[in-house]
Amino acid sequence: MSTLPNVVRIREALENAIVDGRFAPGAKLDPEALAREFDVSRTPIREALQQLEASGLVRVAAKRGTFVSEWSPEELAERFEMMAEVEASCARLAARRITDTELAELEALHASCHRLAEAGDIDAYYAENSAFHHCLYRATHNAFLAREAGRLHAMLQPYRRMQLQVRNRLGRSFDEHEAVVRAIRAGDDAAAGEAMRDHVVVQGDRFHDLLAALRQARRAG
Repeated sequence: MSTLPNVVRIREALENAIVDGRFAPGAKLDPEALAREFDVSRTPIREALQQLEASGLVRVAAKRGTFVSEWSPEELAERFEMMAEVEASCARLAARRITDTELAELEALHASCHRLAEAGDIDAYYAENSAFHHCLYRATHNAFLAREAGRLHAMLQPYRRMQLQVRNRLGRSFDEHEAVVRAIRAGDDAAAGEAMRDHVVVQGDRFHDLLAALRQARRAG
């Protein structure tokens, strides 16, 4: 019997666990414990981890094991810089190509983010924020770009989640979304790209806030 269904199920479950913060950046993944948890042999676990390594979510260290990807401050800055440019491209294309149905979906997600930001519900906002970004990716009508944006989004999600822990970040994040939605609604591709880049890029005080949140998460772990 093929192990493929198990591999897909395990990979998706582990990806969600990493993105949701169950396994923090730098955490070691124990294949034997995972095999017991999923009630499978180590073969589908190994194959699922290989797929996660290919996506960038985990890394394999020779003779040490498999770990959730963790980067130096310089590497993290590079990845956020790249993500900002990719998402800016998505916003520009979405401003030109979004359909009425997609715009209605984006507006609904934006309204949901507003309610959650006002309630201070970080976990729920985080999920809706992710859905908001993926809605924009689809609205590019460029499948390759949407896939690459989704891959980078997943890779950086643990860190983007940490950003939301920073004081007042929920409100600022929503305000940045508002600028993106307003530009897309108006069909202003230049403004949409600039607003999205400003939303995603992490530099200056925001970068130091992220590093502080990361240090706090390590201490808590």
